[in-house]
Amino acid sequence: MTKKVLFVCLGNICRSPTAHAVFRHKAKERRLSVEIESAGTSAYNQGAKPEQRSVSTGRQRGYDFSAIYSRPVKDQDFAYYDEIYAMDASNLAELQRRCPAEFQDKLKLFLHFHPEFPVIREVPDPYYGGTKGFEIVMDLIEQGCDAVLDHWQLNEPAGL
Repeated sequence: MTKKVLFVCLGNICRSPTAHAVFRHKAKERRLSVEIESAGTSAYNQGAKPEQRSVSTGRQRGYDFSAIYSRPVKDQDFAYYDEIYAMDASNLAELQRRCPAEFQDKLKLFLHFHPEFPVIREVPDPYYGGTKGFEIVMDLIEQGCDAVLDHWQLNEPAGL
């Protein structure tokens, strides 16, 4: 069975496409069958490639951002995806507002399984900062992806 996961931030050009690229890489390393997508709670950047600073930081660590383009969250995403991870509380609140009641349990903060949660709860938006902000975001996303995958492997039936 292929698990389907959606990563969400505001514009879908920095944090969620980074999570998309990192998770794709890490799931492949673990030989897991996962369908991965990213989206934004806004449609500001629809069709845009990921932010160049995210791509540059990710490529330095071996991540591939090909075939990742910004798109807004769609109503059908709530039924389609098994898990939907918001990068921060404001995007989680927007998803909760839009999500039908029967799918609310699919929504979580991305860092929900991070070993330092709830002290570390959110992946900050690096867009208006410098290179260091993108490195911090990459560190958090790598840790968050590992934590989600570890949780899945501990709590899901064999064959994921």
